Amino acid sequence: MRNRSVTQIKLVMRRDVFQAIADPTRREIISLIAHRSLHLNSVAEKFDVSRPAISKHIKILTECGLITIKQHGRHRYCEARLEKLNEISNWVEQYRKFWTQKLDALETYLEELQNKQNKQNQKPGKPVLKKKKKTEK
Repeated sequence: MRNRSVTQIKLVMRRDVFQAIADPTRREIISLIAHRSLHLNSVAEKFDVSRPAISKHIKILTECGLITIKQHGRHRYCEARLEKLNEISNWVEQYRKFWTQKLDALETYLEELQNKQNKQNQKPGKPVLKKKKKTEK
């Protein structure tokens, strides 16, 4: 048998919005173009990383559907598609509801506990007798 070189298999990854916002640079790019479209060079100039690195971030954001690239003359402009962020909002909302219910239940429990303690403190009861310490002989 002859030696075979290991071939690399390129995995096709499904990009999603969560991947896009996982990186702080991509979040910054989204913030930059959220209110107005910018051409690619203007986006790249805002960062202290190489243009190819910014291009990779732009590509990921495009694959996730958070931005689109539009050609205007010689320039390519990035435009935000923020409606895709609703996926994140919906995902977070389910946990917000969960924790709101848990915290409401905790609040109710603590109020019941406090009320029970207050009632016990208000009842007239027998005075508590203290035990005398035995003295050594």
